[in-house]
Amino acid sequence: MDHQQYASCIKACSDCAAACDHCASACLKEANTQMMLECIRLDWDCAAICRIAAQFMSNGSRFAREACALCARICEACALECEKHESEHCAACAQACRSCAEQCRRMAG
Repeated sequence: MDHQQYASCIKACSDCAAACDHCASACLKEANTQMMLECIRLDWDCAAICRIAAQFMSNGSRFAREACALCARICEACALECEKHESEHCAACAQACRSCAEQCRRMAG
């Protein structure tokens, strides 16, 4: 697998991980962090799998497609949770998650 062929998916994963990191950090500063716990947990999970998927694609791992399939599922779950909240950081995160999920689904085939 040529990692250049999957450059847009790798970039979407990297962008999504950064958006999730930012969202989790911003959620921790919210007045009611208890209400944001599921969002924070999903942000952490999503950022982690996005980094793994990007690394697997970059390395040409034979498990890249499987990592991307799981990444798409977690990105969708994170987007759904973020969309429950009205903050700008959650909206930006949801958008990044949706974009990443789409790219990863394509890559996973």
